[in-house]
Amino acid sequence: MDSMNYRQAEPEAPRTQANRDEMVERIARAIREDGTVEPVRGLRFHRSSSPTEAVHGMSAPALCVIVQGSKEVFLGDNRYRYDPAHYLLVTIDLPIVSQVVEASKERPYFSLRLALDPALVGSVMVEAGHPMPRGHSDVRAIGVSPLDESLMDAVVRLVRLLDSPAEARFLTPLVTRGIVHRLLMGEQGGRLRHIAVLAGYTDRIARAVERLRRDFNQPLRIESLAQELGMSVSGFHHHFKAVAAMSPLQFQKQLRLLEACRLMLGEELDATSAGYRVGYDDASHFSREYKRLFGAPPMRDVERLREAAREGAAL
Repeated sequence: MDSMNYRQAEPEAPRTQANRDEMVERIARAIREDGTVEPVRGLRFHRSSSPTEAVHGMSAPALCVIVQGSKEVFLGDNRYRYDPAHYLLVTIDLPIVSQVVEASKERPYFSLRLALDPALVGSVMVEAGHPMPRGHSDVRAIGVSPLDESLMDAVVRLVRLLDSPAEARFLTPLVTRGIVHRLLMGEQGGRLRHIAVLAGYTDRIARAVERLRRDFNQPLRIESLAQELGMSVSGFHHHFKAVAAMSPLQFQKQLRLLEACRLMLGEELDATSAGYRVGYDDASHFSREYKRLFGAPPMRDVERLREAAREGAAL
């Protein structure tokens, strides 16, 4: 397994530490129990008083900042670990596994996630004169970088707006554009530019991801999808895996199994029905693949998740 851990951070400046302390205080005030809240659309806070088990889910284009604690994210065979000195950037929808690794009741894990609209990124690029990347270089759609003072200042300004709802309505879009501009100017600017929407077009792999997400329960026809994107089958495979860290078939399989889990939990379907709904005609095949991804057969895994939810509600 490739490991993509954060680099050792330099000693923090007083202003950076003051910003961090302020963010801890504000997020702790906004979310007093473990879980997730969304105080304004597109901005989520998360709190955890203990390390968590690995959780499967779908990411979306977002900036993720931790203000206390640390976390690991797995994409394919790659591991990304980040903490308050680093940020995580995701530029397309991806099936990931995440796990809080550092948290306690005395020092809970606090984080924020700011959704990034690719169209907004494209708009900021045009206004600021950032060039679109040329050619078809392979850029992984997720990465971790040091969180510099300028970016942290902008994030703090965004969170402060929650105290002034009247101002937030007008200023949040401006502050968010400032955050996007700083990301484009920073170490991961190339990653963000490569996937951004511009003039109504997206990167071809981002279009493939969108198609796979929409038609995840349909048979995967690689040849026709590659042809639609104007790529050879081998080229499509190569570029897709370079961006998403897995093959199109693996990507579709994880989408199907995540949706099956949701159906069994949220709609209380049995395993056979859930498997059939997401595209599996063979119940035993579905059960084997589910166990391979989640570590337990479907209904046993769902019961474990329900039990964890009951325990969390009782805390």
